Amino acid sequence: MVIKIDCYLSLGCPSEEALRKNIRDALEEENVRADVNISRIDDIKASLLGIKGSPSVYINGKELQPQDIQGFS
Repeated sequence: MVIKIDCYLSLGCPSEEALRKNIRDALEEENVRADVNISRIDDIKASLLGIKGSPSVYINGKELQPQDIQGFS
């Protein structure tokens, strides 16, 4: 089974490099295959998708760490 990982980052979020490394390391450590998609999105797209934080990570459609925060930054 291949896991689907979708990551959303705001246009100015500096976390992309660390996020990629953490995902790569975790997949390697667990010996798991995944289809990883990382997208940079603006505030409008984040609002339309209901994304509240950056980065936001979804595994098989479920948010990894739901955040009850306001605004996309």
